[in-house]
Amino acid sequence: MAVSSTPTRPDSPAPAARAPRRPRGEGQWALGHREPLNPNERIKKDDDPLNVRDRIENIYTHRGFASIDPQDLRGRFRWWGLYTQRKAGIDGGRTAVLEPHELEDEFFMLRVRVDGGQLNLAQLRVVADISREFARDTADITDRQNIQYHWIRVEDMPEIWRRLESVGLQTTEACGDCPRIVLGSPVAGVARDELLDPTPAIDEIVRRYVGDKAFSNLPRKFKTSISWLVDTPYEANDIALLGVDHPEHGPGFDVWVGGGLSTNPMLAKRLGVWVPLHEVPDVWAGVVGIFRDYGYRRLRNRARLKFLVADWGVERFREVLEKEYLGRALLDGPAAELPAKPVDHIGVHPQRDGANYVGAAPVVGRVSGTQLAQLADVVEAHGSDRVRLTPYQKLLVLDVAPERTESLVTALRGIGLEARPSAWRRGTMACTGIEFCKLAIVETKRRGEELVARLEERLRDFDADISIHLNGCPNACARTQVADIGLKGQLVVGPDGRQVEGFQVHLGGGLGMAAGQTAGFGRKLRGLKTTADDLPEYVERLARRYLAGRTEGETFARWVIRVDEEELR
Repeated sequence: MAVSSTPTRPDSPAPAARAPRRPRGEGQWALGHREPLNPNERIKKDDDPLNVRDRIENIYTHRGFASIDPQDLRGRFRWWGLYTQRKAGIDGGRTAVLEPHELEDEFFMLRVRVDGGQLNLAQLRVVADISREFARDTADITDRQNIQYHWIRVEDMPEIWRRLESVGLQTTEACGDCPRIVLGSPVAGVARDELLDPTPAIDEIVRRYVGDKAFSNLPRKFKTSISWLVDTPYEANDIALLGVDHPEHGPGFDVWVGGGLSTNPMLAKRLGVWVPLHEVPDVWAGVVGIFRDYGYRRLRNRARLKFLVADWGVERFREVLEKEYLGRALLDGPAAELPAKPVDHIGVHPQRDGANYVGAAPVVGRVSGTQLAQLADVVEAHGSDRVRLTPYQKLLVLDVAPERTESLVTALRGIGLEARPSAWRRGTMACTGIEFCKLAIVETKRRGEELVARLEERLRDFDADISIHLNGCPNACARTQVADIGLKGQLVVGPDGRQVEGFQVHLGGGLGMAAGQTAGFGRKLRGLKTTADDLPEYVERLARRYLAGRTEGETFARWVIRVDEEELR
């Protein structure tokens, strides 16, 4: 049967071609995409978050927690290092169910920036005093070289800021969509293998740009690492600079961009350039400028720099950096040389000037104001004025005379800081967890302490380095995916069929921290989970299998790749 149709007259014009649909904008300012705004972008557009300090000091301090505007409380406060902490007694099953105001307590977590991890004794004593007076003796060392307090009241913030700033410390942009703390080598300026101390560049970046409204509204947080040595997790940062000796131009820095973990992990990529020390701040600012102007602001889960680098590639990224932000070409450069084995600086080591530095480990970064005050006394008694924090939740004491070193090691042990720790204490990190964090699903700090204690009891003489990172949620603040044993907190089914705290297990991850190491994310086996209660038994079983089955010189990560899955369960 014929199908009828309306005939078209021969002289009728052809239907107009439909214009191709314009690609949806990604919220890139440089391309004119400024609308629509997600709620986070709206908060930043309505008022620069740096302005909230005036309201804290002049309004909220006097009127109390209930007077705080919700947009300030859950948004702009972060630019001054403040997050509301989790209300006690709310289990992990309700983390993603309750509204923010139902989860949060009327107290704050507060981060103190310690750029480059560098503290002098005066600063250490102020940090300790604030902990004891305002934070119920809490003071964790984070894996970003921050000091992190809990139980902070908004009413106390002006006095806390006054004390910190009187000794050159700050909380400015310790959180928020802005340039976070600059990681640095804890042995910058004293390491025997260091050809160029990057501390002046770190100091200049902080002086010029931290608190500068030109960079206070970025698409998301921006993380930096600058070190001559390969002793920071450089591949997990938005920008990282590593020391390299150019055959023609001498010591300078190799630049990496676009690293970040969380729920969509990516490793940083080399730009292939060589940057002299005096140009580091300008190059850093150029990379931040690209992120500010071209970063994806429409969807918050795609707003980190790593997504832009992945889409552009390093060639285009370098071209835009040179032409639009620096106005000149950068020199090509070689890759940095990696050490023979990873470096964490724990133990006793010689400095270039003949003194020693001593690296010591608390358990999973958990310290207290009382302990830090005791540390200050111990350090002063041994003739030093310099303490350093590491990106692995550890600390160092610099400038120790050789004849005083053993005395210092003993004194540190007496206050719970071990300079000759077990492999388990040395290699275990944990995020804040459900005790204080509103995003967490499980407990981490206490579980980490229990795990270390159990393994030290059962496998005290374990002779290999295995990193264990416990994270309370998928956000990877403890760098879950790049640990030998990465533990991502989640609810799992317990023996009685009910949901209990547990972990998804990632195995064999790591960064390129030594010659021969290949950076990669941990292996996730189907259904490989453990309850929190069973975690010590699982890790012990896995460690014993590794000891029994490894070949000569075989690392845990390589063993994980080689063996059958059943060996890993």
